[in-house]
Amino acid sequence: MLHAQLLVVDDELAIGKMLRTVLSKEGFEHVDVATSAEDALNACQNKTYDLILLDVMLPGKSGVEICPLLRVYTNAPILFLTAKNTDLDKLSGFAVGADDYITKPFHPLEVVARIKAHLRRYLQSTKREPIAVNPTTVYDFGHFQLDEQAGEVRVANKVVDFPAQVYQLLLFLCQNPNRIFSKQQLYEHVWGHNSFSDDNTVMVHIHRIRERIEPIPSNPIYLVTIRGLGYKLLQRGAKPV
Repeated sequence: MLHAQLLVVDDELAIGKMLRTVLSKEGFEHVDVATSAEDALNACQNKTYDLILLDVMLPGKSGVEICPLLRVYTNAPILFLTAKNTDLDKLSGFAVGADDYITKPFHPLEVVARIKAHLRRYLQSTKREPIAVNPTTVYDFGHFQLDEQAGEVRVANKVVDFPAQVYQLLLFLCQNPNRIFSKQQLYEHVWGHNSFSDDNTVMVHIHRIRERIEPIPSNPIYLVTIRGLGYKLLQRGAKPV
């Protein structure tokens, strides 16, 4: 995945350079930057890209106008960068070939997370990256354990019932302990990247998880809130077995 070819298209050169720097620090070695629709088209004519970040507001042709033209040369994921965030704007983007929307201003790590998610799906679908097969895994957090193969959660040595989506959210957090995720990121990973974000849905599911795994749900010590950033599942020294 880290050898993937990425193209950032943004007329604000500072944003393009910032994204290239962030992606480089995350291990992505091949990131090109274009500052106009014409440059982007020329780049795609001369090189095969695995993912494109495309600003909607470009001089000359807009991102919405250029997206179908880029589709002539590539089937790679195209992620729109935009200050517009209405459902109509998103539907218009999807209609011309975009795969996702990232709203400005954005957190650079959110962009990285979305890029990795889209690349993983794209490279696997084109059989350029093998799908990982995980061994049987039990995530042990001391007070509770999640058995991935059995699809069950034990809290204080008792099996506790979990609705499907609540379980999927907890599983994702168990697979990524001690990492902060925004509501948007959690929504995309569990409900699908093409779904429109619903903060309330995530909050309700977080509440349901806490009701089941926390000794005192109103004062969580495992699934904690990181103010202004999101949520984190703390793994206190325990490891997956």
